[in-house]
Amino acid sequence: MFSWILALLLAVTCFVLATGFLWLVKRRRKEMQLGLQALAGMHWRDFSELVKRALHERRGLTEMSRHEDDTREPRSDFLMADASGHFLVTCKHGLAYRIGTAAINELGAAARLAGARGGILITEGLVDGDGQAIAEKQAVEVLDGRRLWPLLSPYLPGDIESGVKNAARHEAIRRIVIAAFASSTLGLLVGMGYQTVQVAAPAPVQAPAVVQAPAAAPAATAATDTAPATAAADPAPPATQAPVAGPDLNPDTETLDRYQQEISRALSKLPGVHSGIWQTRQTLVVNRSGELDQVWPMICDQVTRYPALSNVRIQLNSRPGVDEPVRWRQCTTL
Repeated sequence: MFSWILALLLAVTCFVLATGFLWLVKRRRKEMQLGLQALAGMHWRDFSELVKRALHERRGLTEMSRHEDDTREPRSDFLMADASGHFLVTCKHGLAYRIGTAAINELGAAARLAGARGGILITEGLVDGDGQAIAEKQAVEVLDGRRLWPLLSPYLPGDIESGVKNAARHEAIRRIVIAAFASSTLGLLVGMGYQTVQVAAPAPVQAPAVVQAPAAAPAATAATDTAPATAAADPAPPATQAPVAGPDLNPDTETLDRYQQEISRALSKLPGVHSGIWQTRQTLVVNRSGELDQVWPMICDQVTRYPALSNVRIQLNSRPGVDEPVRWRQCTTL
């Protein structure tokens, strides 16, 4: 039962996190992407008029007429002013634009020639990092991609705006449904895997008890003293011999893991040794701070307590801040 409760909590958590990310982040990114595509699909004259309206209502800028342009035809660059001064606005209409330093410098120079305080560069494309740095020096404000969409989105025609938002919403819902199936599958796999591990887990191995020979009675001692010398020299029957205690020469995997853990704990307590980490089954990595001749006997003393691991390779790393090579040694060899 606990495994399924854990699986349910995991599935719900993953679904909530995925839903929040897809709705709050991915949906807005998709809406911006579709919106910029819609802006790029507009005629450049309509785009210019949209920019003028947004700057007038959001920034308080008013378009100024030029002497060379008395027809008031829409242009890709125009002068706008507020109480602080004039600004030269230029539109690079299209998603394919990748604005660099040359275009920024050109706009800055044109703004100065027109007697403006600075320039405003507007594009659905992108301005690279160098262009952003130069824009600050040239008194040019850059409104590209992600900066442009919040400015112009309220002024899109109603049908275009609703189409963009509906498309982004449908895409987010589709991804959320996929996330729901993925979260359910993950929870199911975790629940089944936990139960499988619980069923397959072996029972703990009990260490064999050491049989001690019973103490001899006084009468038996007396009888032994009077027994012939040849009888005293005979070996004891196998049934009365005590088994040899100590690490196994051929342990199973679980026991070998326990031996390695005991060695690592013992090495970490030695003076001059920071840690002993098993990199592989036959490779022990030792991080030390003491001299090699000082710590090596203590390391071998711990390793040789376990005959099954006495001939492993030991990698002795150099001391921190000391220029010395990494050394490889063995306490015993086959």
